[in-house]
Amino acid sequence: MANELLLAGEMESEASSRLETQRSQMLEAHPPLWRDGFFWLALGLTIFAVAPFLLPGYFWGANDARHHVYFLFEYDRLVQDGVWWPRWSPDFAFGYGYPFFNIYGPFSHFLGELFHHFLGFSFTDAVEAVFVISIGASAGAMYAFVRSWLGRPAALLAALAYTYTPYHLLNLYVRANLAESMAFVWLPLVLWTARQSVVRPAYRWVAGLAISYAGLMLTSNLVIVLFTPLLAGYVLLLTIVYTGARGEERGAWVRAWIRKCIPPLLGGLTGLGLSAVFWLPAFTERQYVRVDQWFDGRYAYRGHFVEWHQFFSPVWGFGASVAGPDDTISFQIGAAIAALALLGVLFTWRLLGQERWEIGFFGVGALAAIFIASVSAAALWEAPLLGGLLQSAQFPWRWLVIATLCTSVLAALAGHPSIVAETQRLSLPLLALTTTLILGSYPYLRVEIREPAEGPVSLAGLMRFQQSADEMTGSTAWVKEIPTWSPMADYYISQDQAGGPVEPVDTKLDYSIFDYETFGASSVAHSTISEEIFYYNGRQTPATIVFNHFYYPGWNAYLLDGEHGQRIQQIPIIPEEEGTLGRMTVDVPPGSGYLLLVYEDTPPRTIGGIISLLTVALLVAGGGAAIVKRRQR
Repeated sequence: MANELLLAGEMESEASSRLETQRSQMLEAHPPLWRDGFFWLALGLTIFAVAPFLLPGYFWGANDARHHVYFLFEYDRLVQDGVWWPRWSPDFAFGYGYPFFNIYGPFSHFLGELFHHFLGFSFTDAVEAVFVISIGASAGAMYAFVRSWLGRPAALLAALAYTYTPYHLLNLYVRANLAESMAFVWLPLVLWTARQSVVRPAYRWVAGLAISYAGLMLTSNLVIVLFTPLLAGYVLLLTIVYTGARGEERGAWVRAWIRKCIPPLLGGLTGLGLSAVFWLPAFTERQYVRVDQWFDGRYAYRGHFVEWHQFFSPVWGFGASVAGPDDTISFQIGAAIAALALLGVLFTWRLLGQERWEIGFFGVGALAAIFIASVSAAALWEAPLLGGLLQSAQFPWRWLVIATLCTSVLAALAGHPSIVAETQRLSLPLLALTTTLILGSYPYLRVEIREPAEGPVSLAGLMRFQQSADEMTGSTAWVKEIPTWSPMADYYISQDQAGGPVEPVDTKLDYSIFDYETFGASSVAHSTISEEIFYYNGRQTPATIVFNHFYYPGWNAYLLDGEHGQRIQQIPIIPEEEGTLGRMTVDVPPGSGYLLLVYEDTPPRTIGGIISLLTVALLVAGGGAAIVKRRQR
């Protein structure tokens, strides 16, 4: 009996080895992506997810649909003043301003601005165009990642599972979160380049890892916090599994393992260097904004855990996440994706070679993310250290982005060579599997087109949106009471009611403080990030000028040598001590003169920019050296 079992084990091992050899040969024979018919098929089959964005109108009622239109509107306001890397949003918080793009990844709205500024898209069309790009690019990225180690049929299934997973569709049509939807593109790109930098270390993969990791940082600094532990664990696993010299002494294996670690480590650090222009000031200056309004009240995580039945409920809605189990939106995993993942693992596990470790890793990752999002993990969210990481998601169900990523990889196993033969054409079994994935989520491929309750996109519309939804009213740390209206909002609404075009304010001066007999001021020039004023002070002591700007580091005041002249003296800006708004005040000396108020870089912003520029230079130099070395070979 023992001999029979041993013989059976040897036969199974030989069969697994032959399958592994055949699979490796197929992977080596893969054409470039642009010549891979399955790659283009994967992109083409995303048309069902793209179609809702081709409908006339806009889905104004979706959770964040209005937010991203006005985020882009504000981005464009700054671009009109020549600021392509904005940090201050002058019209948020009813015109008192907020450092939105200093702490929120700007990449997705930068793409939207390209469509609006250069191609003439409306704000809503530009936002929808970025959503469409995110759908196609995320499918292509997942295809490239899975193809590199599981083959083309598996890659096709992974790309479609990733596209049509309910949580991804929730992000697109119900939550309408542009940044998180765009983050779906970078996640498989990071995994692909990280894996290749371990398995086939080369400069292009290190550079690709750096660029993709930086892209994720610039797109969603929230998702990158959730994803980085998964990435670190995956890279560690890869370096252990694919380190050679196993039969040699321990010291030799450790040295070989260290060599394996170097390329992905360099790629990750370089990615941090590329994105330092954003994350360094975002991290160091986050203390100067109020975060309580985004993590307390209706945003408190304790009311947003997912009940276990919700993971399997087919109910689909267009409401919002609310405290308790009665959410009017869906947090389901997806029956088709879950079934393919489970069956794929069961049928291929014994036939997998080294990839078994990776599949096991993604299986554990999916289960862990689902558990973290569930009500059963509530105690973990209160833990001293682990709780801090978990709470960075704001809502527990946000961890489903990791579950979506992992289950999509697992679903690819239904296309493993042991189940679906790798051919140049779409076979009947593969066609059946792709159809199942699409039809499984087909009922959810819809948006609710509505008219904007606030009227056309304008400064008046932005003010109405902030008032009715209590959104985009973030405040800095010096604000004691969040405002509910402002003189700027009055100005915009009055213009709109008069039927004329809604133009930006000419000044942020608080004119109510002037007596005009001994002290007054008037605006000479005004933009989104600066204002020059002429003042006269007939008193014997300094007089205080107040601006309707929330105080925040980066705003500086200078006395000028004549109108539009040279800066001759910097004057301190002091948050107002009276009142609750934390506005900026400047004490000007007796006499008259010109004062410039301007938003500039702080040391963290400057240092971050220098680090990013140096990293770009290093990447370019490294690329040149790699080309020269390749030609010499």
